[in-house]
Amino acid sequence: MRSILRRSRALLPAAALAVIAGCADVEGLRNDGDLGTARAPRTLWKEFRPDPPAPGQRSGAATAVPGLAKVPDLSMKGVNAVDVVRADITAATAADAGTGRLVDPRAIQRLALCTQAVDGGPDCPVRPAVLADVTGNGVPELITALDIDGRVSELRVYTVQDDGTIARVLSRRGVLEGVEVAAEHLAVREPTSNPKKVSISDYVWDPEAGIMNLSQLTLDECPGQGDTSPCPAAGAGARKG
Repeated sequence: MRSILRRSRALLPAAALAVIAGCADVEGLRNDGDLGTARAPRTLWKEFRPDPPAPGQRSGAATAVPGLAKVPDLSMKGVNAVDVVRADITAATAADAGTGRLVDPRAIQRLALCTQAVDGGPDCPVRPAVLADVTGNGVPELITALDIDGRVSELRVYTVQDDGTIARVLSRRGVLEGVEVAAEHLAVREPTSNPKKVSISDYVWDPEAGIMNLSQLTLDECPGQGDTSPCPAAGAGARKG
């Protein structure tokens, strides 16, 4: 009922404007004058082009995480998520050389809060691992995130390859307002400049590339919000440390 009312309210101004503008009268259509000229998009800064990514920074392929033992049973169930993230972030930081392309420059300092405990200790900013099959092969992948500050996080998805090597199949930095997983899909919800809207990035398993690729990017209204309330504050930031 509320959606019908909202549509009705949205249609009323358009109808009123049509009457005021006088697009038609009892004698039929009449000319309201020049309504403006459609203009082609204007391209800005044509002479500027970004440098191509370095070989280690190219997307489109799974990245084996160095420094980790191979998994003999090809299952992520017994793998320590903190160890995987630590090895991945350490390698990415070295390859990144402080540019911030591969990983947030603060990530390695945040990881220093993790202890040798199985869960990394009470101050470890690595989120509890979630096991879910996003490749469709019946074997669950490991999904986790490293919280950098009160908002920004490094989302990571890892799988075990046929030779037992642990590989990263998704790396994404963002404000994780929500993360949802379904069969071969991972949806990431983030705030936008519109306080009533969230963006949803839908990642889908690509069997040919062996990674999760961005499939769709959409906008959605904040769940459970009225016509005037903004989205709830993102609670995806660091909860520890």
